[in-house]
Amino acid sequence: MSLTRVEFEAILADEGKRIAGDTQVGSATPALMPCAAIAQHLPELFQCAPAGERVRVRTPFLYPDGGVVDLFARFNATGDGGVVSDLGEAAAWLRMQTAAMRRSDKQNFLIDDVARTVGVERFKGALMARFDSGATLAQAVQRVGLAAVRVSDIWFTFRTRAVESINDEVADALTEREILFTKSERHVGRSGRAWPVDFHVVTPGQSSLVMVAATGNRSAAQRVSEHIVATWYDLNHLTVGPGSARAVTLVDDTSDVWSEENLNLMNSLSTLARWSNIDKFIQTLRNVA
Repeated sequence: MSLTRVEFEAILADEGKRIAGDTQVGSATPALMPCAAIAQHLPELFQCAPAGERVRVRTPFLYPDGGVVDLFARFNATGDGGVVSDLGEAAAWLRMQTAAMRRSDKQNFLIDDVARTVGVERFKGALMARFDSGATLAQAVQRVGLAAVRVSDIWFTFRTRAVESINDEVADALTEREILFTKSERHVGRSGRAWPVDFHVVTPGQSSLVMVAATGNRSAAQRVSEHIVATWYDLNHLTVGPGSARAVTLVDDTSDVWSEENLNLMNSLSTLARWSNIDKFIQTLRNVA
């Protein structure tokens, strides 16, 4: 459940939950104060704009499908503190990645663990942090943004179970053909985010980075496709230019879940290979681009 506007306002107004501070309100409009503080204490990558009685902070943080993490902030009526929240967007994003109506106990435990580790609160699905000055507002924005990314990364626990078996088979196929490879490397993209790549394959003619697209759920196929495209887009500096690695997406087509739109999307930024034709996949890895 997402945090509603009424609940967000109630948190701001609750004297028992307010953090006292020495922030001076002056004659500034409270709704605009967070933007001034963000401009002063955070890089230009954090963009702030009014959104009703709150302000929306567009962060440089990204969800696994490439979507931007947006946060919302507002000082309370007296100007001596306030709240930064994602209004439940990270939890909503995570919920959309599975057909299940409810998260498992393990998933809820992982979300709570993220909140504790990063230092944010979790209320009705929303991640939030309080602040009592411009400097602590900047810290709260960074903490909530980081928490949103880590909550969305829990999706990889769903995906990992789906691709484990085929990844083992791919590893066996490469080993049988005496092709050098490493599994589950993380590469830093242009955004600064580290993306997990399923295989880094090295052959005499070409190195390749391989992402495995696997799911047994047709409704999840679009999200898997978008995540893989987001990965290749952010890692573009590793796959373009002299000495670069080839980007290869290996699609597990043993289940009829992929639409032509899904396949074309992944093929737009990588070489598409199909698990049903393993020999052609191996040939793709060995061919010089």
